[in-house]
Amino acid sequence: MIIGGGISGLATAALLARDGHEVDLIEAREEVGGRAGSWERDGFRFDTGPSWYLMPEVFDHFLRLLGTSAAEELDLRPLDPAYRVLCEGYEEPLDLSASAARNADLFERIEPGAGLGLARYLDSAASTYDMALERFLYTSFTSPRSLLHPAVLARGPQLLRLLAEPLDRFVARRFRDPRLRQVLGYPAVFLGSSPDRTPSMYHLMSALDLTGGVQYPQGGFTELVDVIARLAVRHGARLHTGTRATRVLTEDHRGGRQRGAHLGGGPGRRAAARGVEIRTADGEVRELRADVVVATADLHHVETELLPRRLQTYPASWWSRRTPGPGAVLVLLGVRGALPELAHHTLLFTRDWDENFGALREGRVPSPASSYVCRPSATDPSVAPPGHENLFVLVPVPADASLGRGGVDGSGDPAIEEIAEEAIARLAAEAGIPDLTERIVVRRTIGPGEFAEDLGAWSGSMLGPAHTLRQSAFFRARNASRRVEGLLYAGSSTLPGIGLPMCLISAELVAKRMRGDRSSSPLPESEHVAGAPA
Repeated sequence: MIIGGGISGLATAALLARDGHEVDLIEAREEVGGRAGSWERDGFRFDTGPSWYLMPEVFDHFLRLLGTSAAEELDLRPLDPAYRVLCEGYEEPLDLSASAARNADLFERIEPGAGLGLARYLDSAASTYDMALERFLYTSFTSPRSLLHPAVLARGPQLLRLLAEPLDRFVARRFRDPRLRQVLGYPAVFLGSSPDRTPSMYHLMSALDLTGGVQYPQGGFTELVDVIARLAVRHGARLHTGTRATRVLTEDHRGGRQRGAHLGGGPGRRAAARGVEIRTADGEVRELRADVVVATADLHHVETELLPRRLQTYPASWWSRRTPGPGAVLVLLGVRGALPELAHHTLLFTRDWDENFGALREGRVPSPASSYVCRPSATDPSVAPPGHENLFVLVPVPADASLGRGGVDGSGDPAIEEIAEEAIARLAAEAGIPDLTERIVVRRTIGPGEFAEDLGAWSGSMLGPAHTLRQSAFFRARNASRRVEGLLYAGSSTLPGIGLPMCLISAELVAKRMRGDRSSSPLPESEHVAGAPA
């Protein structure tokens, strides 16, 4: 029984059904996708969540486990420029390329010597990324073998330095120009954190966007959701929407044989999972029995609301000592006429970044705020009517559900609409689109209130727990309950972390646990069905 129909839930359903398990997935909303949702109006179709296709090898590997491939299932388009950066106080935009050599040339034009510096930086990023794929991302850290591998031990001192030094300091020791520092520090935002709180281990992210470029699946990320849902059903999983989990059913241990530790629990295990209590859209409450429950909904919600306190591995007191990633105000705009001033992805950076991130940590809304703009209609004509453009604007704000909810045509809560107005005005000024406001024909805002109330997100965070040192790798919440045998976890709240590729890997980690596989390697792609008993 799988709780949650986001990417991680659908991916888990597909892999376990492929392995021969009998799988039911329940999703509270009427559609699957979770944070990777969509909204349509007047011929516009907006993605309301992820919009960067990075780590293509993770998507390829996952789809090959299901007997297909990204090439067969998705129409992927490379983006060039990969993204554009508009920096406050500078007239010239920076276009980052899919070519590492061209990016080195760009860095060199801005700061003499920075071209060679970027080449060395990217070499380090690539080797660290390869190490992460081979030893740290595809493991639940149930065995010390991944950490004791000769390749890890040989790089031990370097890896410890990368964990101890924050990303902003790591970058500042190599580059002087503030724009270059911002380009290399921005990946921390993908991790729900800030450059001064993210371990420099994550400079590996630059190996993704500055070397191989960025891609986009035609039809948007809704297409990716549809592909994984279709594969799950094809392999036998049953998907139930409009069905809310209200309680994880458990049975106290009273002696007798217990299953392996790979299914959760520990020396002090107190109970075993026996299914899920649900409430359907018409209000009916009933129990669905299962031998294993995989919760892929927000971990804070699952632990603190679906389990009694005595069975919680991560109770409220644990969360009170953790740091959520930022919240967000999303602004979905349908715009009349062309917008060549914007690339598919455009980043707007304020001059005072320290104030920007400091405000988020202190619970203040930054003003002016750095923001991100996606213009998918630059690549995909299906997302907007002819002669129009589709814009998705993301403004990071504190993870605070009390900021409120958004709405259509300015009907959201005042704080949300004020943030949206400022973001639109700044975009118009920085990108040189003075008539942007007059050309808007469709507008919707989404605030932290929706993330908290509609998606059950902890504190209204748009991503999940931030990737600080205390919340990364083996310090992150594990993917099995220590109190309830047979209760497993997947999704951005748990290992390995935030982002669509990480959610796919989290699903694979569940499949590995079910097989009793404690290795740090991805599952073999040649095995179509493992034949492991449910």
